[in-house]
Amino acid sequence: MIPQLPLALRWPRRQRFEHFHAGANAAALAAVQALALEPAAPWVYLHGANGSGKSHLLIAACHAASTTGRTVQYLPLASLGDRAAAIRGVAGSELLALDDLQAIAGHRDAEHALFDLYNRAKAEGSALLFAADATTTQLALSLPDLRSRLGACTQFALKPLDDAERREVLKSQAALRGIQLDDVVLDWLFARYARDLGALLDLLDRLDQASLAAQRRITVPFLREFLREADAAP
Repeated sequence: MIPQLPLALRWPRRQRFEHFHAGANAAALAAVQALALEPAAPWVYLHGANGSGKSHLLIAACHAASTTGRTVQYLPLASLGDRAAAIRGVAGSELLALDDLQAIAGHRDAEHALFDLYNRAKAEGSALLFAADATTTQLALSLPDLRSRLGACTQFALKPLDDAERREVLKSQAALRGIQLDDVVLDWLFARYARDLGALLDLLDRLDQASLAAQRRITVPFLREFLREADAAP
């Protein structure tokens, strides 16, 4: 069985639809929103590289569906041990979001469990939302019937925001906090720090707190000092 966490932990504030910066992924966002809010909407299969927003959309869908009173479950397959047992253990929810499907590719027990879950969800009128790092045809699945079932979903390839889009998001989010990020600061940051948008926004939160505590603007020297201290922290 999947342990039930408090709502605030299951659906982090940042991973909501309103915090998803769609860019070229507007159609995927609309389809996932529809699935979260409309029980009869088509099932969705998302694929893309790390940092493209797959998990963000799955968690956002669970949060949005739960606010309407629907029962939901989110299954991060890559972080689970006995994945077949975990898949068999989910039942009775109106929306099931299964992340990192590539983690079960080639594992027949887990694939059969997912095949059975798919059929059961169809019969019970539940909705399924999937995410993986590859298309259904590229996943190394050993069960052809499962590949066929997944291929029947509406599929979207998620594209990470490019550097220019990430810079604009970071600037706008900083402005909401009353922070001015100069281009020279962004140049330095993007040359030396992870460019995943979630990591950058988390860093912005920490920088906001640190600059307020130190009563200093966020400059390159301040950023260099902050990151050096963060790396040295136990």
